[in-house]
Amino acid sequence: MALSLAASLLACESRVLGETVFQTDFQNSPVGKLPAEFTPVEGNFAVREQDGNRFIESPDAPVDSYILLFGPPTIGNVSVSARVFGTAKGRRYPTFAVGLNGAAGYRLQVSPGRKEVGLHKGDEVKVSVPFDWKPGEWLWLRLEIAKVNDNTWRVRGKAWPHGTNEPRSWTLSIEDNTPPRSGRAVVFACPIAGTPVRFDDIRLEKIEP
Repeated sequence: MALSLAASLLACESRVLGETVFQTDFQNSPVGKLPAEFTPVEGNFAVREQDGNRFIESPDAPVDSYILLFGPPTIGNVSVSARVFGTAKGRRYPTFAVGLNGAAGYRLQVSPGRKEVGLHKGDEVKVSVPFDWKPGEWLWLRLEIAKVNDNTWRVRGKAWPHGTNEPRSWTLSIEDNTPPRSGRAVVFACPIAGTPVRFDDIRLEKIEP
């Protein structure tokens, strides 16, 4: 496992989005229920609404890891994205992520308490960089896994504020010589602040490296 140091190359690398295999903005989902296409691993998520916008929301307590699975099982050459919203309470902050390859697979995780964003594989942090999270504002996350060759898979992620253009460059990138396992995409939340975490505009797409 190695962190790519060629930042300029990362900025220029392109991907071609293919078929969208899962997508929802929850606008047609009943409030107060968990849509049937989601499977909870932990926690009682439900659709909520504010100012005419619907989203899915994690529990606000107890402090635990809450995970939802969605979409079909995939291995690689896929991208998952979502908007995420959380708030802070004093010096307590939520932790949240999007992931691929199941609950024990790869995650792009924002950890405001440590002021960082990282690529995780299961419970292991593979690489992280400083990140300035702003509470009370929607944030986009994108994670993708692409096959480079028979022995190498590239995992990379980016985060950017809602209302701004998606950056071409990737915030984090690693290469793995172990093939990823088949698994469904996930959203992950840990409400350390005692307030729920919201997810919206969730999408899972095939990609062509």
